[in-house]
Amino acid sequence: KKKSQEYSDLKLVNPTQYRFEHLATQLKWRLQEGRGEAVYQIGVEDNGLLVGLTEADMKASLKTLKRMAEKVGADIALLREREVDYDSDKTTRKIAEVLVRKVPDDQQFLDLRVAVLGNVDSGKSTLLGVLTQGELDNGRGRARLNLFRHLHEIQTGRTSSISFEILGFNSKGEVVNYSESRTAEEICESSSKMITFIDLAGHHKYLKTTIFGLTSYCPDFAMLVVSANKGIAGTTREHLGLAMALKVPIFIVVSKVDLCSHGTVERTVRQLERVLKQPGCNKVPMVVSSPDDAVTAAQQFTQSACVTPIFTLSNVSGESLDRLKVFLNILPPLSNSKEQEELMQQLTEFQVDEIYSVPDVGTVVGGTLYSGVCREGERLVVGPTDEGRFLRLKVGSIQRNRSACRVLRAGQAATLALGNFDRSFLRKGMVMVSPKMNPTICCQFEAAIVLLFHAKTFRRGSQVTIHVGNVRQTATVQYLHGKDELRTGERAVVRFHFIKHPEYLRLGAKLLFREGVTKGIGHVTLVVEIELLTMFV
Repeated sequence: KKKSQEYSDLKLVNPTQYRFEHLATQLKWRLQEGRGEAVYQIGVEDNGLLVGLTEADMKASLKTLKRMAEKVGADIALLREREVDYDSDKTTRKIAEVLVRKVPDDQQFLDLRVAVLGNVDSGKSTLLGVLTQGELDNGRGRARLNLFRHLHEIQTGRTSSISFEILGFNSKGEVVNYSESRTAEEICESSSKMITFIDLAGHHKYLKTTIFGLTSYCPDFAMLVVSANKGIAGTTREHLGLAMALKVPIFIVVSKVDLCSHGTVERTVRQLERVLKQPGCNKVPMVVSSPDDAVTAAQQFTQSACVTPIFTLSNVSGESLDRLKVFLNILPPLSNSKEQEELMQQLTEFQVDEIYSVPDVGTVVGGTLYSGVCREGERLVVGPTDEGRFLRLKVGSIQRNRSACRVLRAGQAATLALGNFDRSFLRKGMVMVSPKMNPTICCQFEAAIVLLFHAKTFRRGSQVTIHVGNVRQTATVQYLHGKDELRTGERAVVRFHFIKHPEYLRLGAKLLFREGVTKGIGHVTLVVEIELLTMFV
């Protein structure tokens, strides 16, 4: 699927000035293509043949690569070295993999979003606390306290809301977190790559919050946390199914290995491997048992949709935590710079996921810029209101990962200050778009769906909660094309009708619906537009 981040160079020993300039230009292009990072394989021919280099040639090649990186404003970090047997030559030959990463400039760090899933009490918030605070847990959940937003979460130790945590990596591949930086702004300033973790609720009663987090925050990857002593329990299967239905690549972390015997950990890993290999999943589990495996896992994970890395670690002893950090450090973005450039050429469209009132700032909205570019002072329209109209507004300041930002680009999450704009006009699920756009709003739409599970039958008049991106609303089934009813596993094109107010929908958008135990997925195939004489107010 993707090979753009990895390049083979046999050797880079004492290049001429002309060749050096050529190599540096090539590196610059490769970094642009990989959105700020690239992996070089030294001692490997273009056709993949592992020739290897002698100690002296390897040293000289790494020195040249370092000079090339410095010329284009980047740093290098050696990921791994290994010996190879080549011919009957007695000298030791090695190949090396090197990560080249841009030094951060003007807040243009690479930002990857990772949704954190898993059953209640599997240790999701504790793991994030340990990664982002840089301190191990005391075995009683101290590490997670910094993450909670509500008093009842601190009292019960259970997440009920969606919280965001950040972990940075600098250009040398070292971790940047709150252990050395006091504020999120400092972390952003010294990081070339940011991982934003979206901590979702594990408890079944907060399932709608978890689905909202998965559909509206557009995570690049999902990390499923499983407790070693409990195995696949509670909502674990459900969360795995949700990530797969939404086609979010998933990796698994088995936590709490300090609490149980080696045999119990093995049993949990085998149980996971069995589930992943089932016909419904068709995944290839890959247990990461060394830093070397972590490098391989990161590269294969984004090249093949079916590879699922499995990590086993402890937040108390810190055992194997470094493997997860190596993996996150090298994990490449799913979209390359060309795809992002294309989205940036389109008209501005920002999804409203959160709404706050901040003293001395006024109304603030949080969400993701789906397309285009957004700057301070930009004039946009927000909607649809209950009548299906859009209201004019002006963007004040922009904050990304809690630090000020002048320009927001497609695919980035941020909060926008709207000044004295009346917050009562806003709700989650709205969009802020360029006034040049003619947004398609509807009360009725059609979708091609597959019913994943239903206790009874699914027919005309059935009511379900629809999730499409940041839209979440109850809708009634008006009719099914060519069928009277649907049963588990069947497909159909269905006409839905929103019961409260119109929504903005994009054709082809992924859709998820549920009602009690009923569950289904699909995509929007037709939007029945509402015609209004005056669209913008």
